[in-house]
Amino acid sequence: MRRKRRVIETLSLSFLDSISCGFGAIILLLVISKIFEPIRLEESNRELEGLLVQYEQELNEILGETERVQRERISTDETVEDDRVQIVQLQRELTRIRAAFLERQDDAEISGELAGRLAQAKQSLTDEMERLLANNKPDPSEYKVGGIPVDSEYIIFIVDTSGSMRQYAWDRVQQQIQETLDVYPEVKGMQVLNDEGEYMFKSYRGEWIPDTPARRQAIVDAMRNWNAFSNSSPREGILEAIDEFYDPDKKISLYVYSDDFAQGSINAVVREVDRRNQIDAQGNRRVRIHAVAFPVYYDVTGALLSAERFAILMRVLCQRNGGTFVALPSLRR
Repeated sequence: MRRKRRVIETLSLSFLDSISCGFGAIILLLVISKIFEPIRLEESNRELEGLLVQYEQELNEILGETERVQRERISTDETVEDDRVQIVQLQRELTRIRAAFLERQDDAEISGELAGRLAQAKQSLTDEMERLLANNKPDPSEYKVGGIPVDSEYIIFIVDTSGSMRQYAWDRVQQQIQETLDVYPEVKGMQVLNDEGEYMFKSYRGEWIPDTPARRQAIVDAMRNWNAFSNSSPREGILEAIDEFYDPDKKISLYVYSDDFAQGSINAVVREVDRRNQIDAQGNRRVRIHAVAFPVYYDVTGALLSAERFAILMRVLCQRNGGTFVALPSLRR
């Protein structure tokens, strides 16, 4: 009996071969990729280590620069502090010298010095003032208020209303204003401003206050409780008075009462007043400026530094504007 041959299906074998080759290729790719992956990781680690080293160097450089700047700042602060200490020492020495100088001045020397300055500053009386003084003729030496000649038809008071003046010199300020009003028998107009240019009586802003006994008493009464803001600089009040009240046909005097010039440039104020208070055809200034300095800081603290700027400023302004500067030797009569 003949045995039958088994028929082998070639298609099935080919399919298995293909599948096997595919799996083999995939496995080979996986093996190859795993071989090169550690190399890439090692390269990345080296790059990161290099960046870390670079950043550490930059950080060290920044820290070193910061320390250098800090040392320079400390050195600068120490230098500034040394300069500040030296300035304080020089200021104290200057105060001591000026105080010693003032102590050596007696009343006769002060009066002689004032007499010389007032002789140069004295105005000639106008016909109107001569008429007003006709029935009230005190001794010629009495035509002065605190050493300032009284020879104007219109007067403007410019009063420092700062805290130091109100606390320590206010009684003396009121006394000076009262004496001024008493010595002037009659004027054509008056006005009162503070050093900021603020008017005591706002209803008379930009206008002359009529001279009557009632108005004079109102000024004295209002002075007791006048508490306007002040920056301790007479600049604004002087300029306001010149701009608002100058008249070529009027003889006007400003009376500045203060103890300090706390801020601003002295030269700048002098130039600005020169521009506003120009010289007329006769060579005279529009408005005459007088000043009385109150020694608040010297009497209270024994120091003159805070008042020196005011004294320097007003000496120059009075000299350039036909007036007289008087520094009271003490707040006590």
